[in-house]
Parts: sequence; structure tokens; C-alpha cells
Amino acid sequence: MKSRQIIDQYKRPLRDLRVSVTDRCNFRCPYCMPAEIYGERYQFLPRNDLLTFEEITNVVEACVELGVRKIRLTGGEPLVRQDVHQLIAMLASIDGIDDIAMTTNAYLLAGMAQTLKDAGLNRITVSMDSLDDDVFQK
Repeated sequence: MKSRQIIDQYKRPLRDLRVSVTDRCNFRCPYCMPAEIYGERYQFLPRNDLLTFEEITNVVEACVELGVRKIRLTGGEPLVRQDVHQLIAMLASIDGIDDIAMTTNAYLLAGMAQTLKDAGLNRITVSMDSLDDDVFQK
């Protein structure tokens, strides 16, 4: 029996899923959280309103049944989510997941890189507001 798939408007199967594990971030980059949209005193979601790792895993398992093979963890800044390596290990144990990636500002990465790799993280994308120090410091 052929499994169900999610197909986009160009008849391509959905293979990638982006999962935002938190709305929190340790930076306030203008391209990501512009003050004119979010305000100077943006209130993040209460922590108990975030999906648990078990809930995220359940969603990913359901999406794997629909053809997803790659997961990208984002935020906010995913490395500020406590014990994110445990989530990665949970996702890596799902049959059918071929790749787990993360987009990060990398500020906290040095102290966590080996733990993330050991948990099953395959790739990292570092997102930077600018290479210009004046822009970066805003």
C-alpha cells in the first residue's frame, strides 16, 4: 500500500519540515525581530505554552507517515531551549528521518556542539544579521 504524501502545487512531495522549538532568542536582530513589528517589549510565549518534546516528536512522526524525511530545528534560537539535545535524540530515533539540521546564531554552539552531534544532529546553518560590526551591534 502506498503511503499518503503531501504534494505541493508543483506536484512535488513534501520532504522537509521546519520545527520552531521556541520563540525565544538571545539576540534581537532587526531582520528577525524588527522592533516596529514586535515592539521593544515583546512578550515571549509562556514556557508551558510551548510544545513539549513528546508533542513535537508526535507531530514529526505523523509527518514522516506523510513523506517527511528531513527536519530543520529553528526558533527563535533553538539553543536556548533547555535540553534541546534530548529532542534531537528523540527525533533521530524516528524511522524514516534521514537528516536533522538546525539554524542557529551560534552564540551558544561551542559548548554544545559535540552533545548535539552525539544526539544525532547532522547539519548546522549559522544565521548572521550582518558581517558589518556596526549593523551587528544594533
